[in-house]
Amino acid sequence: MTRATALRLAFLSILSLVPSAASASLGGMAASVEADRVRMNSALVGIQLKGSYTVHSIQSPTGITIRQYYTSNGRVFGIAWEGPLQPDLRQLFGEYFDRYRSGVQRARTTRAARGRVAIDDGAFVVRIGGHLHAIAGVAYIPQLFPIGVDPAVVR
Repeated sequence: MTRATALRLAFLSILSLVPSAASASLGGMAASVEADRVRMNSALVGIQLKGSYTVHSIQSPTGITIRQYYTSNGRVFGIAWEGPLQPDLRQLFGEYFDRYRSGVQRARTTRAARGRVAIDDGAFVVRIGGHLHAIAGVAYIPQLFPIGVDPAVVR
């Protein structure tokens, strides 16, 4: 068994012990990523170890792929998604959802009511775009990135 496979198995074993009420939302702890997968009735697509961070990918029955990026200490610093529908952003953004909603409301007062979303208040970044049946987005907390990791990895 390779080291990466052993780490994945250990990680999944630990996740099975986590209560399902927890959430691995943006800024939260990754120990409950499995609970999010179960709550969304999604399939595990993969876990990729990338040095100072890990990417956990799930896919919903409706075809939405969600990637949660977290540091070696377990803090979720970024989320990316793509699919025919928008995922539950309240669940994914957690405590940052109200910032997202406020940012969208501010942007909508100066632009059209529909279209791309771009929010960057220095502490929270969101970009959402696409068209009917093809929506993609990213959200991240710049201060939570591991040292030396570029925000472009969240995609």
